[in-house]
Amino acid sequence: MSGFRLTSASLTGPVARGLIHELNAELAATYPEEGANHFRLDPEEVGPGRGAFLVASDVRTGVPLGCGAVRLLEPGLAEVKRMYVRQAARGRGVSKALLAELEARALALGVTRLVLETGTRQAQAIGLYLGSGFSDIERYGEYVGSELSRCMAKSIA
Repeated sequence: MSGFRLTSASLTGPVARGLIHELNAELAATYPEEGANHFRLDPEEVGPGRGAFLVASDVRTGVPLGCGAVRLLEPGLAEVKRMYVRQAARGRGVSKALLAELEARALALGVTRLVLETGTRQAQAIGLYLGSGFSDIERYGEYVGSELSRCMAKSIA
């Protein structure tokens, strides 16, 4: 990793709250339709033994660059959540590094399959996931009725 580091962080801490606030604002602007956004992620879902929340920070300045989470849905199955990289940090490999580390954290939890949801208007995110080995699946869970959701999965073990 060049120029940034990944660390575990508390979902309720000020850094996480700031990044998630930015993510939510970006999603609300991209998807202004009523009911288009699904912002829920509870701190216990990414706690020890259940998942992880990671922050990428600039190694020189300590400035947060992005975040991502993984949460266990059931034995062997986890979901990638809250992936976000600040606009100024995009193109530096932050999202690829976050996704790879989230996959490693999922493997450590005994996960064999990862799922995720991204929006149909997020071409960069879709490219990241397809390039990382994810493929399209039927919409699941809270995304079943959302025409703006694109769901993907990847076997990791």
